[in-house]
Amino acid sequence: MILRPSGLPRLLRSLLHPLEAAAAVLLFGAFAALPLDAASALGGWLGRTIGPRLGTSRRAVINLGRAFPDKRADEIAAMVRGMWDNLGRTAAEYPHLDEFQVYDPSGRVRVAGGENVDTLREDGKPGIFFSGHIANWEIVSLGATQRGLPLDRVYRAANNRLVEWLYRRGRAAVEGALIPKGPSGARLLLKSLRTGNHLGMLVDQKMNDGIPVPFFGRDAMTAPALAEMALRFDCPVVPARMIRTGGARFRMEIAPPLAFVRTGDHHADVRAAMAQVNALLETWIREHPEQWLWVHNRWPD
Repeated sequence: MILRPSGLPRLLRSLLHPLEAAAAVLLFGAFAALPLDAASALGGWLGRTIGPRLGTSRRAVINLGRAFPDKRADEIAAMVRGMWDNLGRTAAEYPHLDEFQVYDPSGRVRVAGGENVDTLREDGKPGIFFSGHIANWEIVSLGATQRGLPLDRVYRAANNRLVEWLYRRGRAAVEGALIPKGPSGARLLLKSLRTGNHLGMLVDQKMNDGIPVPFFGRDAMTAPALAEMALRFDCPVVPARMIRTGGARFRMEIAPPLAFVRTGDHHADVRAAMAQVNALLETWIREHPEQWLWVHNRWPD
């Protein structure tokens, strides 16, 4: 058989996707079969054992070196291991999301600022929650759900359609629609806000056609959608973050809504709003750098 160059990727996908899906299902099942603490510990061990050896770790080393130029090589390496430990734990905790009772005083999550969720739920307006890929970021949306506030969440759909159902199954404990990134997703976001819903967004990833906004002292291409929608609908924007305090235990902090300035210059207002968002994200990340996903290619080389 003679393969056209354009046909090779399709053939590879047809061969590799079932294998990838099978591995994902096996891992998901194995983590689900273990108690939560054991699953988290195993995921952390796998992450910090395998992750630093992967090629993508090089990007994390570069990013951390630029963000913390005063750190020694061994300190950077420890942050990278911590990042992979956190990522492995987050993946292993995925099948157990419904076990996190966020507002149970004796539970695994301590919450500060829960009243800010109540305010959004009762104000009769659409609203936006935002966070970043910090600690176990999935629990932020779960916290809103368990306080009676469904969130329509923006997410990146899996390239492998056979894995997509795992994403949706893991997030089944969170109420609200899953909205994929892209042009069709953007229309759904606007529709969601028009109907008075609330959105959950992770806003720390690179967007090639975004706008340059300072982040760790350098311009980073940043998606402006959060600011565009907040200014257009005059809706509150609430920051929320997770902190892993040890094993599968966390602190969730929900801040009061940010105040965005409106000067009449829309483009300047959007950039200023996203600069405010990036500054807050940077503050969070600097406090616990090992809990952020440094493999993002956030800055041009």
